[in-house]
Amino acid sequence: MARKSIYTAFSLLMVFAVICADFCEGSIKGESVSIVPQGHGQGKHRHSGLRPGDCPSACSFRCSKTQYRKPCMFYCQKCCSKCRCVPPGTYGHKEVCPCYNDWKTKRGGPKCP
Repeated sequence: MARKSIYTAFSLLMVFAVICADFCEGSIKGESVSIVPQGHGQGKHRHSGLRPGDCPSACSFRCSKTQYRKPCMFYCQKCCSKCRCVPPGTYGHKEVCPCYNDWKTKRGGPKCP
């Protein structure tokens, strides 16, 4: 009976060691290791699934290269709070955030920068 419990404990220890080795190997290579599950299109890049408190920093980067920073920040934060997403980069890539891309002005132009 004691031998069976020793084998079971050893087996569990080996499984744990293999899992830890895989996790550490990804960290050493410089790969990003995420243990947070990604669901239904969220988490594709670092600017999706944002909370309202995350919008100012995401929009600050989005609007960093425009000469119209104040209106860009205003509309970006408005879009971010509604869509919970800001496209990556300082220009374009709106296809990553469908809500951000599809929100239009009364004249049909893009609402979000």
